[in-house]
Amino acid sequence: MSASTPVKKKRLPNYVYLSDESVEHYTRSTLKGNYGLLPIEIFWRDRQQFLHEAGYVLRPRYWPDWRPSWLHTNLRPTFCEDSIVLIDHQVIDARQSDNNALVAIKKFRKETQELHIAEYLNSLRHDPQNHSVPVLRILNDPFDPHLSLMVMPYLRPCNDPDFGMLGEAVDFVTQTLEGLAFMHRHNIAHRDIAVENIMMDAKAMYPEGHHPVRLDYTPDAIYEVTPLPRLGRKIPYYYIDFGLARQFPQGASHMVVGDVGRDTEVPELSSTVPYDAFKVDIFALGNLYAKELEEKYYHTHFLIPLIERMKQQQPSSRPTAEEALAQWVDIRDSLDQSTFRWRLPPKIEAGIGRVINGTVAAAWEGINNLKKYVR
Repeated sequence: MSASTPVKKKRLPNYVYLSDESVEHYTRSTLKGNYGLLPIEIFWRDRQQFLHEAGYVLRPRYWPDWRPSWLHTNLRPTFCEDSIVLIDHQVIDARQSDNNALVAIKKFRKETQELHIAEYLNSLRHDPQNHSVPVLRILNDPFDPHLSLMVMPYLRPCNDPDFGMLGEAVDFVTQTLEGLAFMHRHNIAHRDIAVENIMMDAKAMYPEGHHPVRLDYTPDAIYEVTPLPRLGRKIPYYYIDFGLARQFPQGASHMVVGDVGRDTEVPELSSTVPYDAFKVDIFALGNLYAKELEEKYYHTHFLIPLIERMKQQQPSSRPTAEEALAQWVDIRDSLDQSTFRWRLPPKIEAGIGRVINGTVAAAWEGINNLKKYVR
């Protein structure tokens, strides 16, 4: 191909395009402001220039001169990246201008313990059992002296996509129990352990990336993406959101008050009667294992003894984080590692579906094993 030969532009899938009638409809809708910035997004648009100068590039939607990219085209807004709105008003995604790495930027109030605890845990990053979210940078908000902006690696929800193999669940339990034991060892209670507050670095599952808000689509929001399995790849899990966390002086009591946290099933929560914050963390993590693993998938019955002990109604009957981790290591080491590649069928999956999907999983496992001998 000569240098003067124009490159043929790839045609997008048919579902991206609108009929002439629909173009008029979406044009009117757009001009009426139906795709405009939400009030929660204006906060970030107003800080776009500041963040840009600090080395962080927001998506075009948040640039001051943004104009919807689908106007005067026949493109469906749904598949135009700049139509996608934020879900969490506290956090926005951005790209580092020097290396294009995806990051998350969170706004938070300075007077909370969140900044102190996050920075303290970040100073202990050398410890492999530290599973708190890395902090890349803290910026003072350019407009509000009471706010700061915390820059972190972009992370994905720990349960999206679903766990696929038994070994993936084993790794998740190991990392999260290590992380809890690490926090408690340093006298920090998280106080808000829930599936929403454990995230994963899933870059190894999505080598070509995915959209930071529309998670099941490519970065341009046009094509669906299929993740690679977690098993056999390095998938770090991290605790996030230390807004309710508490760090205690060495040797001090861990008793607190407050009916706080996402897990409303913790029996002792109270705004008036003191309770042990560490024991609440134990219950909440055990409850997470119950709801996200044992109650959700077949082949996870080995978790029951650990869950039952962590979810004792009487806080004094629950193990410490170190004891729970030791019990888990004993359970994990007793498992036959050949089962780690067993598929985890969802308990809501119909019987015939389990047979078909299990057969497919076994076939792929056979292919993977065969590759070891033909390389």
